[in-house]
Amino acid sequence: MLIRLGEAVGGRSSCNSGKGKGNQSPVKYGFSLVKGKANHPMEDYHVAKFVHFKGNELGLFAIYDGHLGDSVPSYLQKNLFSNILKEDDFWDDPFMSISKAYESTDQAILTHSPDLGRGGSTAVTAILINNQKLWVANVGDSRAVLSRGGVAVQMSTDHEPNTERGSIENRGGFVSNMPGSSINPEIHVLFLLDVHC
Repeated sequence: MLIRLGEAVGGRSSCNSGKGKGNQSPVKYGFSLVKGKANHPMEDYHVAKFVHFKGNELGLFAIYDGHLGDSVPSYLQKNLFSNILKEDDFWDDPFMSISKAYESTDQAILTHSPDLGRGGSTAVTAILINNQKLWVANVGDSRAVLSRGGVAVQMSTDHEPNTERGSIENRGGFVSNMPGSSINPEIHVLFLLDVHC
């Protein structure tokens, strides 16, 4: 799916990459989802759009990498940004609001697990506020990269299950290595280009 100027884009990526530019800001963006060699359909969703919200221009960008199905990344695409923006303190404390929305969305997914299935998803989100402030968050191994003057700046840290096994298991989760997962990894990168914040 190619992102054109001013289009609100979000969906399963049919072409797996795209780019665009904001209406009022000089920010350019792109996304790339490269399917691994696993024998199942693409399970990934993305968001790449500029919206006007409460008198502000917000750039909303995300990649959701589905695991064992596409129901959880689809749910994230429909709900995570709205949950973030619903937080009462979003304008005063974006960090806490984003953290709380990630947690509440995770709890909603767990509550709806009979309907959503046993799959999961990584999430990397970026919110650009009035071309002045950029907030990036991630869970999992999807990555946000910013280009400033042609120099790539990694904006998020990948969460690797094997290095975080203790923390995952202490929270009631588990880590399993699927055959072929290290040989044919999927790569998920969210690019923000020429950002001057």
